[in-house]
Amino acid sequence: MSSVRLAAPLIALALAACLPLEATKYHTVDPVVVVHGASGDELGVSTPYGVVFLGRTAKSGRIEFTAWFGDGPSREEGVVEPMGASVFATESEILLPSVALCFDSLPAGTEVMVRGRRGDEPFEFPAVLASDPRVEGVLLDHGAELDQLTDAELGAGVFLVEPARPMRLVGLVSGRLELDGRRFVTVLGPEDLWHLVVHRRNTERPRRWVYRDDVR
Repeated sequence: MSSVRLAAPLIALALAACLPLEATKYHTVDPVVVVHGASGDELGVSTPYGVVFLGRTAKSGRIEFTAWFGDGPSREEGVVEPMGASVFATESEILLPSVALCFDSLPAGTEVMVRGRRGDEPFEFPAVLASDPRVEGVLLDHGAELDQLTDAELGAGVFLVEPARPMRLVGLVSGRLELDGRRFVTVLGPEDLWHLVVHRRNTERPRRWVYRDDVR
């Protein structure tokens, strides 16, 4: 489900067919994860509070997921935990490449980066935050690259990339909507991802991480 809340009716649009995107590699750490659910694969992002995803293919039980390290992919196992507000999470026994969450209030026009995976190949492209007075939540202005995302690529990460700062996760691509002929891409954003932080703080489970040399 989309994380935005609407004060007016909307038309939810199906995601369009996909064309290959040229991948660029601005960062050495790749926090994008592919979750292998019972009904298929979906994208997620590894954070210090666990791997967060939309739960489109798995909402409970044990799952497997693939994370990418400097030497390639690693298949891990975890248990799905519902966080509330359409947020689901899991954890692994090893420390994964991860990215911090961004809880800043970002204005419309802020440039962000959308990152995901298409099979074993990463993709990323720039996008711009948008706003509409009828919508509470994070929106992206519709663009050609976003139009190429498929249903399977919902859950792609939306990142804030700033000079001299590590990138931070703004949210996960969650769908599309149209209002009075203007098209947007919806994002499950900070207001929803906060459930992940609260859940982890309340749980306070000590973890004994298994460290890898290529994760700092």
